[in-house]
Amino acid sequence: MIQIKRVYDQPAKTDGARILAERLWPRGIKKEALKLNNWLKEAAPSTELRKWFSHDPAKWPEFQRRYRAELDKHPDAWQPILDAAKRGKVTLLFSSHDAEHNNVVALTAYLEKRSNSKRKR
Repeated sequence: MIQIKRVYDQPAKTDGARILAERLWPRGIKKEALKLNNWLKEAAPSTELRKWFSHDPAKWPEFQRRYRAELDKHPDAWQPILDAAKRGKVTLLFSSHDAEHNNVVALTAYLEKRSNSKRKR
C-alpha cells in the first residue's frame, strides 16, 4: 500500500516507510527533523520537467505523460518504492502546496499501475 503525505505534516505510526520523492530538499525543514527512511531524488521528475511544469494545473495531463516517460526509462529509481511496499506500508512525501497536482500523486498512480500489471501476469 502506497499513501502520500506532505512533508510538513506530522509523522504517524501508520506511515510505514517514509520516502521523500523530491529532487530538492523541502524548504524550512532540517534533515534531522524529517523522519525519513529514504530520499529517492532520481524518482522525482527531471529538473527540466519540474521547471516546465511549475505546478501549473493546466499542464497536469502533459506533465503526467512526460513524467511517466521518464519513469519508464529509469525503473531503478522507483523500484525501491515497490520493494518497500511489498514489505508493508509506504508513505511518499511531497512538499508542494497543491496536493492534487504534484509529482508524488503522478508517481503513486504510475506505481499502482505497474504493480497491478505485474499481479495480472
